[in-house]
Amino acid sequence: MKTADKHSKIIRAATKVFAKKGFFNARISDIAKEAKVADGTIYLYFNNKYDMLLSVFEEKIGKLVEQITTQIEKEDDPRRMLEIFIENHLREMKKNKNLAEVIQIELRQTNKIIKDYRNNKFSEYLNIISTIIKKGQSEKVFRQDILPGIAKRAIFGALDEIARIWNINIDSEYDIDETEKQVTRIFLVGVLENPQA
Repeated sequence: MKTADKHSKIIRAATKVFAKKGFFNARISDIAKEAKVADGTIYLYFNNKYDMLLSVFEEKIGKLVEQITTQIEKEDDPRRMLEIFIENHLREMKKNKNLAEVIQIELRQTNKIIKDYRNNKFSEYLNIISTIIKKGQSEKVFRQDILPGIAKRAIFGALDEIARIWNINIDSEYDIDETEKQVTRIFLVGVLENPQA
């Protein structure tokens, strides 16, 4: 197996084990077993569990950053850009429940690790929202009194809570298409300069 393939396989296994057992209860041996590699193989790619958790965020969130950035670069309307972010995030969390679980639980429990790691993809991911808000403000589409730093956390918090509901209730009454429309509408009406527009 190629090095890159094995690395990705270990990341997938780590995401699953962290989601199931939690970061602190997960052992390297659990991850190795899930990845179907020897325990020692893990150390060829990662220094420790912390390194692995950061790699999960770097790789998985990194892919989301690329995916969303590629799509919003084709758009001029900040309203549509916000819709794209919301759509992509919800679809990815519905599709990848292990990643949703790791984001929800580990991002809070292991906050110090994430905080100490300055160049993390998660910050870059959230900053996509604040960049969209700033663009909307500069074009007088979004209200000027909205603070982009608070807006990005409020929007992510709402999306995170919906993903949490999906995670604990697979047969949730919330259909993905309707949920996307609802969340987008709630925030757009809240940030538009002229709600009638």
